[in-house]
Order: sequence, then C-alpha cells, then structure tokens
Amino acid sequence: MLIGIIANITKEKVFEVVSSFTEKLKREKIDYLITKTITEKDGKLSLKISEDVISDDEIYERSDVIISVGGDGTMLATAYKAHLKNKPVLGLNLGKLGFLVETDVSQMDSVIDLLKRKEYSIEERMVLSGKCKKNQTGELIAVNDLVIEKGGWPKMIELSVTVDDEYVTTFSADGLIIATPTGSTGYSLSTGGPIVAPTTKAITLSPISPHSLTVKPIVLSSEQVIKITANSPHKDIQISCDGQRVYKFIPPLEITIKKSDRPLKLIKTSLTTYFETLRKKLLWGIDVRLNKVKTEGKD
Repeated sequence: MLIGIIANITKEKVFEVVSSFTEKLKREKIDYLITKTITEKDGKLSLKISEDVISDDEIYERSDVIISVGGDGTMLATAYKAHLKNKPVLGLNLGKLGFLVETDVSQMDSVIDLLKRKEYSIEERMVLSGKCKKNQTGELIAVNDLVIEKGGWPKMIELSVTVDDEYVTTFSADGLIIATPTGSTGYSLSTGGPIVAPTTKAITLSPISPHSLTVKPIVLSSEQVIKITANSPHKDIQISCDGQRVYKFIPPLEITIKKSDRPLKLIKTSLTTYFETLRKKLLWGIDVRLNKVKTEGKD
C-alpha cells in the first residue's frame, strides 16, 4: 500500500501532525508520499526532502490511498480530486467540526494500525454530475452539493424544475441546492432540507429562501435526471460546486444534473459510525434541555 498525504497548511499544528504521522508510518514500514507544499512552507516540517516529496497532482496519480489532513473543506477538496482518479480517501480532522472526516488526529495510531492490517471497508458515496447547455464549462462535479444562486444580484431569480422530462414547478428564490446524501448535512440542512443517510440512493432539492409558503425541499431517486432553467435580469447566474468551485453563466441558464457514473470512495473504519457522528458533531437527537439541567446541577 502506498499512502498519499494531503494537508491543509493553514491549519494550526498541521506540520507537527504530518511529521508525527509520517514518522509512525516509517516505523510501521508503510510507504507514503507527501506534497512539496507541505515540506516547503518556511521549513516548518522536520522532514528530509526525498523522492517521497512530489507535486499535488502526482499524489493522486501514484497513491493507492489518499489521507486528507485538515477539516471538512480540506476533505471536500481532496475528495473531488481523488474521485477524478478513482482513489479512496480517509480524513484526519484538524478543523472545527470535522463532520465529513472519518477520524480525529488523536486516533492516528489506530488509523495506521487498521490500514496496515487492512481492517477497513470502502464505502461508495454518490457524486453529482452537471452539464450546462450552450456553455463550454465541461462537466461540473459535486461531492456535497451543486448550488444555483443569484450571485451578485440583490433580488431573487426564477427557477424552473423538470424531472425525467416531466415539469415539476417554477418558483422565485435566492437559489436552489441540489445535494447528495453526503451533502444533506451541509448547506442543504441549513435551508431546512432533510438529513439523508449517506448510502441512500437519493438526490435532495432544497430551495434557498423561496418566495412561497408551499415550495419545500423534495427528495428524488438518484436514478432521476433533473433539468433546471434559471433566469435573472442580472448579467449572470452563479453555480458553486461544494462551495469551492464557482462558475458564472449568462442567463438563462439551462443545466442537467444527474448521478455521476463513478462514485466517491471513502475509507470507513470501526473507529466511528455515521449516527455517532450525527449525535456528537450536530447534536442530533440530543435533548439540550437535559444537558443544561445537568450542567446547572454541578454549580
């Protein structure tokens, strides 16, 4: 197994964490690759420059497994590139929330042990594919969500939705979030969208501030094809993929969205479960009133 290490160098203590991680891999005689961006940051990483140091693009080409060291944003960026190369990803959390990552840096030893003994599984997550009519942007890929929004325009835009060539509705809103099950706990959740278990075969449509009391989020089959026409008197309409890759289009925008033919591969271990993460990270199902009573009782 050849492990590729991608890290967010803006995170506090990231150099210390990567140094510790690589030293542990050496002791366990596990081969690894790291990027030049990690080693060349003001010489903060106590690691000798060697043949193991390569470019970011080469990491995804040559590695068998990608380790993302950072938060959810780092994980999304890493997952996007890993998906393009069909490589599995595992996240070590250094961020604030760390909902998407599999483990915390405190579990580093356990992660290495499980990887060495190959005691893990590969979980396939759905990825969205979008293609815009009359625009030469190529395929738009989203691990979490593909968001159509008004951009710099202060007023609402008009969105018309068709599913499997059947007209659904037309409404005015600030935008529309098309989310995978993985992305259901992200932007979609903040607009009132449902939590969808990650391996569910579904796509969620969540309007952003619709000018209607009747336009609500809707869950579709992952096998359905969604066509959206967005219009605005403004000069452009914006599409963002995972909140990281942003594109602007001259209205009217016509886009077709469906499940990508290739899923994202995530490494899953026995160190945590999805529902455990929901409870710990998002406090899902936790009665905060009881927690408050317990806290007050300690005074």
